[in-house]
Amino acid sequence: MVTVYEVPPNKLIEDISKKLKDMDNIKSPDWAPYVKTGIHKEKAPLEDDWWYKRTSAILRSVYIQGPVGISKLRGKYGGKQERGSKPSRAAKGSGAIVRTALQQLEKEGLIKKEKDGRVITSEGQSLLDNSAYEILKKMAEDEPELTKYL
Repeated sequence: MVTVYEVPPNKLIEDISKKLKDMDNIKSPDWAPYVKTGIHKEKAPLEDDWWYKRTSAILRSVYIQGPVGISKLRGKYGGKQERGSKPSRAAKGSGAIVRTALQQLEKEGLIKKEKDGRVITSEGQSLLDNSAYEILKKMAEDEPELTKYL
């Protein structure tokens, strides 16, 4: 059985983001084109579909890291904040983006809230694992030695 761990993350996130666009409860908010993704950024994202990529990356993170909260995800999607002549410091990512994406994933039934944090549901796990299988199948066409993992 192919899981998320056997495929490159960037290919999986791209594939999942295309599937999330077709879902009813996952929509880019009205404020998404104007918002920065954290205090460490200077500008808003340039890509039009950045919301779906971030939501799919959050879904993958919930799958891998187990019960996870907003603060841990903010730290993951943070970065280095420039402070002029002073040394740089770590800065967390936007909490509103993470919170809204998690709420949309909950409405779609891909994750659920538990006592320790949010965890993946069986529907979310099957979506990710099936996408991973499709990606590995495409990769095996180009590299025949990968067929043993199918």
